[in-house]
Amino acid sequence: MRFDFDAVVVGAGAVGLACGRALAPPGRSVLVLASEPPIGHGVSARNSEVIHGGLYYPTGSLKARFCVAGRRSLYAFLDSHKVDFRKCGKLVVATDAAEVPRIEAIFEQATANHVEGLEHLTGEQARALEPGLNAHAAILSPESGVFDSHGYMLALQGEIEDAGGSVVVSTPFERAEPRPGGGFTVIAGGEGGATLTTRLLVTAPGLAAQDVAGRIDGYPADRIPEGRFGKGVYFRLTGKAPFERLIYPPPIPGALGTHYRKDLGGQAVFGPDLEYVAGEDYSVDPARAAEFEHYIRRFWPGLPEGALTPDYAGIRPKLHGPDETQPDFQLRGQDDHGIAGLMALFGIESPGLTSSLAIGEAVADALLDD
Repeated sequence: MRFDFDAVVVGAGAVGLACGRALAPPGRSVLVLASEPPIGHGVSARNSEVIHGGLYYPTGSLKARFCVAGRRSLYAFLDSHKVDFRKCGKLVVATDAAEVPRIEAIFEQATANHVEGLEHLTGEQARALEPGLNAHAAILSPESGVFDSHGYMLALQGEIEDAGGSVVVSTPFERAEPRPGGGFTVIAGGEGGATLTTRLLVTAPGLAAQDVAGRIDGYPADRIPEGRFGKGVYFRLTGKAPFERLIYPPPIPGALGTHYRKDLGGQAVFGPDLEYVAGEDYSVDPARAAEFEHYIRRFWPGLPEGALTPDYAGIRPKLHGPDETQPDFQLRGQDDHGIAGLMALFGIESPGLTSSLAIGEAVADALLDD
């Protein structure tokens, strides 16, 4: 049976593009569909641009495996493609004695996850690295960093196109139908609207994952996990960045919590927090600055009054609600939904950006081995 494409990927964020890259060679025709005019318009464009070490995730989980493997691959990819990054390291800080057991548990989890180079630090040692930091104790993760996520996605797009594939924008996925004998008919809309056929189909559209799965004929509704929108806002510091390394207090329920980073432009950014919302609202309420100031002064008492300005907001595709256990990444193949040649991704939030290359390889391996 002949198809227009060997593989179609729905979603042109970091994970969708990484899936397209992994599926492209050797000689396979790949099409990546982006619903908006630029690639990476959604979740991938509104994040911390942090390269995570892999400290927090349950050992053996997809998050733990993909974060560590993806991070190792990511640094090599960024270096070879001349994409800007800075391996600045991270301090996970206990701001008082009560938080020490929590960061000790993180150290044990990270060690079990085979995260390299971890160090226990006393408060004095942490302050020697970052004067002005309030630290009773800390963990140093030297493998963490920051990078240019948009430059990364452009490099992924370049690899797909160099292999003969295509990334088309302003072409939203409308629906798909499994074909008798295998493969899919895919209907796409927008400026580049078309009906096409493909042997393999990957859905990696971030916040639209549930909606896209519901538009695939025969996808069982009871196998589509409930999705929620977890909004996080960021504030930027007016003035000189106080620390060189990433600064993370212990995580909050359901997320890593408000942290500090010095971005590639040298400015200090704090966030994100977590608020469950009904839709894609990217506004930032300036009144939230007071709450941020109170939280930040736990680890940086020297934060000047009125130095925070609203910056931007992002929304994470959550599969859990408030006070519920944070689940693993969901990569749903034929064994789950019964449709040959389809891989549907759900709940690809943090550390999805760091994990993207590893996720792409896992998706390609699963589909090409079938």
